Amino acid sequence: MSVDVLVIGAGITGASAALELAEAGLTVEVVDTYGPAAMASGWTLAGVRQSGRHAAELPLAKAAVALWPDLAERLGAPTHYRQMGNLRLARTADEVEVIKRLVADQTAAGLDLAFLPTLSDVRAVAPALSDRVIAASFCATDGHADPVATVTATLAAAERAGATLSFGEPVLSLHAEGGRFTHAVTPTRRIAAGAVVIAGGIHVNDLLAPLGAAIPMIVPIVTVVQTVPVAPTLGPVLGVANADLAVRQEANGSFRLTSGREPFDGPLITQEGRPLARPRTVQVMNTIAKVANVLPAVGEAPFQAVWGGLLDVTPDSLPVIDRVPGLANAAVAAGFSGHGFAIGPVTGALAADIARGHPPRLDIDAFRFDRLSGQDPAAAQLTLHG
Repeated sequence: MSVDVLVIGAGITGASAALELAEAGLTVEVVDTYGPAAMASGWTLAGVRQSGRHAAELPLAKAAVALWPDLAERLGAPTHYRQMGNLRLARTADEVEVIKRLVADQTAAGLDLAFLPTLSDVRAVAPALSDRVIAASFCATDGHADPVATVTATLAAAERAGATLSFGEPVLSLHAEGGRFTHAVTPTRRIAAGAVVIAGGIHVNDLLAPLGAAIPMIVPIVTVVQTVPVAPTLGPVLGVANADLAVRQEANGSFRLTSGREPFDGPLITQEGRPLARPRTVQVMNTIAKVANVLPAVGEAPFQAVWGGLLDVTPDSLPVIDRVPGLANAAVAAGFSGHGFAIGPVTGALAADIARGHPPRLDIDAFRFDRLSGQDPAAAQLTLHG
C-alpha cells in the first residue's frame, strides 16, 4: 500500500502539513516514534509571537498570527489561544539599549512594537512585576496557546480529513532512487509514498543521513518548570533582553517558565512511552530564581512539574524549510531553534507546498538548505525564545 505523502513527526509542523495535505484531498500518513507533541511542540513555552524575530522570519510570524485567532474554529477544538501581548523586559542599562534597538529595528520592519521606558509604564501592562524591571518592549498582537491541545486538535482535524495517524512507530530509514524519495522503513513495515515531509526535530539528521544530507545544528536543553494553577496574575508572555528566561500564565492558571539555553549531554530516555530529558537540579533552581526575580508570584506558587526541552539550533537560529538536496519530492522543515511553535501553522503549510511540488506560498529563500553548507554547528546561538 502507498500513500501520496508520508509525514514524519507529529509536532506542530508535521501536524499542520498533514492537515493541509489531507484537506487538499491527498492520502496522508503521519508517523511518529511517540505521539502528538511529544517533543519540542509539547515541551515549549508556547508563545505565539512576532516580536524578537529575525527579519527573515518575521513575515512567517505575521502570517501565523493572522491565522491563530480562527485556528480553534478551523480545528473544531480549543487551542486556548490568548492574544494578550508579549513583554520583553530590560533589567539593566545595557539591556535597555538592547530593547531600544529591538524596537527600532522591528518598527522599521513594519511591526507595531512599543518601547515602555519606565517601570510604571511596564506595570500598566503587567502589574505583578518587581522593581527589578526598568523598561520593556511590548507587542500587543502577540500571545500564547496550549501546545499539546493545539497539536492534538490539528492531528484530529487531519484524521477527520482522511489522514492516517501511526504513533509509537519510529522511522528507521528513508530511501530514494533516481532523485526521488521512494519509501520509509519502520521496525514492522515498508511505507511507500509519492512524497515525504520530514519534520523530525532534533532527530532530523538521523532521518536525512541515508539520503546523504545533514543540517548543521546543536541540541541544547531548556529547563521548563510548571506550577499548579493559581489566581490570574499575568496576561502577556514575558521574556528578557538576553533570552535567559521566559514565562507565561497558562489558560488554567499554571505558570510555565523556561530558562535560557544550556548544554545537554543526555541521556534522552523514554518513560511511559514518552521522551524525557532531565535538566540538572541547579538549572531548575536557577530558572525559578531568575523568573521570581522579575515576577515574585512565581516563587509563591506551588510547584507541579519540571522537564527539559531539547532544541534543534542551527548556526543562524533560522529553520530549514526546503527540499532535501537532490530529491524532488522530499521536504524538510526542522532547525526551528526554540521558536517554531508559533509559526507552525505556516511552516507546515510551506512544507506541504514543497512536498506537492507547488510554489511555496511565502518566500523561503532565507530558509534554504544550502545556506548552511560548511557552517560550524558550534556557532549556533539561541536568540530570543518563547
